[in-house]
Amino acid sequence: MSTKQADRTGTPARTVRGLFRVKSLDSILKDAEEPEHQLKRALGPVQLTLLGIGAIIGAGIFATIGTAAAGDANRPGAGPALMMSFVITAVVCGFTALCYAEFASMVPISGSAYTYSYSTLGELVAWIIGWDLIIEYAVGNIAVAISWANYFKTLVEGIDFGGGRHITIPAWLSTDYRTAKHLPGVLENAPHIFGKPIVFNLLAIGIVTVITIILVWGIKESARFNAIMVGIKILVLTFFIVIAFRWVQPANWHPFAPTGWAGISAGAAIVFFAYIGFDAVSTVAEETRNPQRNMPIGIIASLIICTIFYVVVSAAFTGLISYPDLKMKLATEQAEPLTMALQHAVPNAGWAVGIVALGSVIAHTAVLLVFQLGQPRIFFSMARDGLLPPVFYKVHPRFRTPHISTILTGVFVAGFAAVASIDEMVDLTNIGTLFAFILVCAGIIVLKVKDPSRARPFRVPSGIGWTMLLYAGFAAGVILFPVSGLSIVAKVVLLTVGLGIFVASRNHIFAVLGVLSCLYLIYYLPPTSWLRFAAWLNFGFVIYVGYGSVNSRLTGRRETEHPHAHDAHTAYTGAILALIGAALLFFMRGFDVFLAAMKAHEDMGADAKWAALKDVFAGDPWLTLSWFLVVPLALNALVLCPIVIRRAVRARQASDAAAFAGYTTAGLAIAMVLGLASIVYLFPVVSGWLQGRPSVF
Repeated sequence: MSTKQADRTGTPARTVRGLFRVKSLDSILKDAEEPEHQLKRALGPVQLTLLGIGAIIGAGIFATIGTAAAGDANRPGAGPALMMSFVITAVVCGFTALCYAEFASMVPISGSAYTYSYSTLGELVAWIIGWDLIIEYAVGNIAVAISWANYFKTLVEGIDFGGGRHITIPAWLSTDYRTAKHLPGVLENAPHIFGKPIVFNLLAIGIVTVITIILVWGIKESARFNAIMVGIKILVLTFFIVIAFRWVQPANWHPFAPTGWAGISAGAAIVFFAYIGFDAVSTVAEETRNPQRNMPIGIIASLIICTIFYVVVSAAFTGLISYPDLKMKLATEQAEPLTMALQHAVPNAGWAVGIVALGSVIAHTAVLLVFQLGQPRIFFSMARDGLLPPVFYKVHPRFRTPHISTILTGVFVAGFAAVASIDEMVDLTNIGTLFAFILVCAGIIVLKVKDPSRARPFRVPSGIGWTMLLYAGFAAGVILFPVSGLSIVAKVVLLTVGLGIFVASRNHIFAVLGVLSCLYLIYYLPPTSWLRFAAWLNFGFVIYVGYGSVNSRLTGRRETEHPHAHDAHTAYTGAILALIGAALLFFMRGFDVFLAAMKAHEDMGADAKWAALKDVFAGDPWLTLSWFLVVPLALNALVLCPIVIRRAVRARQASDAAAFAGYTTAGLAIAMVLGLASIVYLFPVVSGWLQGRPSVF
């Protein structure tokens, strides 16, 4: 039933239940057939696989394995068991990859998890996942651009042009201001305007600009450029493996898991960054020949190939340098792990280090290309549904690419890459991607229940046979793996509970395991990432209520014959989302305070939890300005709540206002109370900060 038909039968188009109204697969496919908005189909299975490899092998393997193996102040290191960490993460991604493959074969449309969620879980969830994917692609690419700039500077400055001549790139043109404050001499040597030092990352701006131009040029040309880079970086990784295994010391692999299962799991959560990207293949579905066949091939093949490379590279890396020696390295050295390990094991092999550094630059470039390719196509799909302005839906008349959204994405990434630090961007990316994976797996379960008869060119395996096979692997791991640290009783309980979950989920076993395994990795993420993710979601709620809910082609104001009813229901929706956002923010901030207090009181043993809870309910942590709490709360109070109040007041002026008075009254009450409470809380916090009280992120 259409929206207008629903209106005529007396059911308002926008109700709370309407937030989860899905866009049918047939409607999604029909929208993609509009000739003025069609993209050029030019990609086959080999190109898709290379796109996947191009997105996966990059900053992760070249930058995160040092920290994953050594650990940091907040997490234990995996040591040589880093190989197990990669296998665990590959299994998690494998469950999700199968779900992506089924969706991509049924819905060969640009938009990735956003489109899949819209067809199964409803508009609100689709908006959340589309907003969330910005974290994976655009925000993640900011971090990759910054990392690319660091490696490129190291590579260029290490080249001898004869006679000891080297190119030196000024630090004020290759870093951000906050990082520069901790580097001696950078601010002093930078040019000044009105007494303020000029510091920005020109290298990051430059590479993003080049990638953006290539992507506007055309998808086929982009795929060729990516194929060349993928070939080079595979050769470089193979070169590292061959060279490294000549100098591997087997003694370095002992002890295999120095910090036990906790280190392996924490390592898996860290190296998850190395796998982000296989889902980027699904964003080019509308530019793929025979997508029902080729999309699953590209997704699964790229994941398998990269996993093999990762396990072998991690074995070579941990064989070059022992765990104690790795722990002694500085964080800056761990950030370039492959070159650092070669220099440690073979101090005179400078030429080999240079080749690996070149491969790192190329790998980062390939990731930038594929992620910059994916983000505009998600914007493209969201604009097609009316959730973003139509400017994101325009296609270049000659190149048949979404050129405006590509350019705007490039401006966004380049702008933030010029001034942001890499740590700030990385914290958001991991949890956002895992959340997207959870919704994709959940979508497969929902769709199998709601539409079991729909044709599926590729199906996620299920049934009792696969269930028992997977349970056998799970049981073998619990029983045989020595570093789990579980007692016999704990293992029996785990195996019994596990058997119940496996059998109950037999018809959706891979999707259920995908959800559970993603939640498992999220548990091992730093607690601050939870607060930042809640802040990002809150910002997305503001955009959705302010624009998307009004302009949606499925449930928007223009799609209904009862605009005042729409105002009432969107006001109520906005109030509920503001309340949920505020609750999430305070819960995550409290959780962050609790974990920090636990660490501070760890010498108290069993009493540490009670002491930490006491700290959570003390006033001091809450009066300290936390930017990721204060900024979204201010957005709620000054933007979202006024929008809700204005719509509720407008709805009350309608002649039939009594029909939806409950929604109007509830929306008004929640918005007014929440807005006032937020302002009351923010006033002493901001005042204290202005008077010199320290702030945290």
